[in-house]
Amino acid sequence: MIATRLHHISFAVSDLERSRRFYEGVLELERIERPELGIPGVWYGAGNAEIHLIQTPAGADVGTRPGSTTPLANHNAFAVSDYRKTVDHFKRAKIDVLETSVERGQLWVSDPDGNVLEFIAIR
Repeated sequence: MIATRLHHISFAVSDLERSRRFYEGVLELERIERPELGIPGVWYGAGNAEIHLIQTPAGADVGTRPGSTTPLANHNAFAVSDYRKTVDHFKRAKIDVLETSVERGQLWVSDPDGNVLEFIAIR
């Protein structure tokens, strides 16, 4: 196998400050150091991987995002320890949640730019 682990996931965002409020305020991720790359962005630690937000210049084509929160969209999944607490957390933050069940343990939300994020309870 060439890849030994996931290093980072990048999300194209249109408004870095709005996205920071979501990733820091709602997801409670902590910022990590980011070198100057010539484009606005921010990096977060997430377990043994990183989340990179990259502010796209106006008019940049980053592909078509889904029109709704759906597990059929390209998405990234984060492990969580408690399904119900995670659902309740998003609902308190007034984030729309696509739920399954405690038994199945999967849910999906969208960030402010429509990037789909899955959260899955690991037992």
